[in-house]
Amino acid sequence: MSANNASDLPQVSDRLAYNAMRNWKERLIEAVLFGAAAISVLTTLGIVYVLVSESFHFFSNVSIVDFLTDTQWTPLFDDAHFGIMVLVSGTLVSSFVALAVAIPMGTVIAIYLSEFANSKVREVAKPILELLGGIPTIVFGYFALLVVTPLLQMVFPELPGFSLLSAGLVMGIMIVPYIASLSEDAMRAVPMSLREGAYAMGSTRLYTAIHVVVPAALSGLAASYILGISRAVGETMILAVAAGMQPNLTWNPMEPAATITSYIVQVALGDLPHGSIGYQTIFAAGLTLLLITLLFNILGQWLRAKYRENY
Repeated sequence: MSANNASDLPQVSDRLAYNAMRNWKERLIEAVLFGAAAISVLTTLGIVYVLVSESFHFFSNVSIVDFLTDTQWTPLFDDAHFGIMVLVSGTLVSSFVALAVAIPMGTVIAIYLSEFANSKVREVAKPILELLGGIPTIVFGYFALLVVTPLLQMVFPELPGFSLLSAGLVMGIMIVPYIASLSEDAMRAVPMSLREGAYAMGSTRLYTAIHVVVPAALSGLAASYILGISRAVGETMILAVAAGMQPNLTWNPMEPAATITSYIVQVALGDLPHGSIGYQTIFAAGLTLLLITLLFNILGQWLRAKYRENY
């Protein structure tokens, strides 16, 4: 009896040791995942802290009313003006041009890949499409300046060498892979039973795609569009190269203008002393960009919650 008990003890001990090791590994994995999540959250909080604290010093010297209503942006001149709407207009116009290209093109590509392309075409076309999103944005900028602008000037001879139109068009091409890939994923997540029901009612593939699949995937489509908007609003190098970086309050895409991001690059590469009012403008402009992006993300979350379908 005592010998049997003695032979059982090591087996129980090994099982307990294995369970303890497994629990320790799971806790380690949880700690690593928590650390990764915490790094991203802390980075975001750090960025917000820097922008808000530096902007506080800026707004202690500049009226927020002038910041929002002045129609000139000349913070580096002797007669300084701080009208952020000059930069906001360039940002919104270039983003609108880009999204006018990216959203229709990306959605059509997503419909084709999800509903019409066979598996072989999808396996080849989607990686090639996503490669477009990996090209450095500076390359897109010079492509806009050296190729797209001359082509546009053949159609619009009055178009200047730098314009929001050229930069926005190329920026839209750059954003297409983001919207197409995410939209295609959202459409493929729609249950096949919805398609089969439409086919059973005599619908064509095109009618099913447009009137059944797209509405069912609307929450995912909205998320991809919001991501595209955020990408367009925050783009820097294409606009710095092709849009002209000339502060100009305009809503005409045929004119050169500066955007928030291109202005930040322009000042960050200059020799302004730290702590000067001109240097602090980049934090006020960055905070404005952050608030615009936050607004679009809140809108995206609201759209996802409103049109989300549970299958």
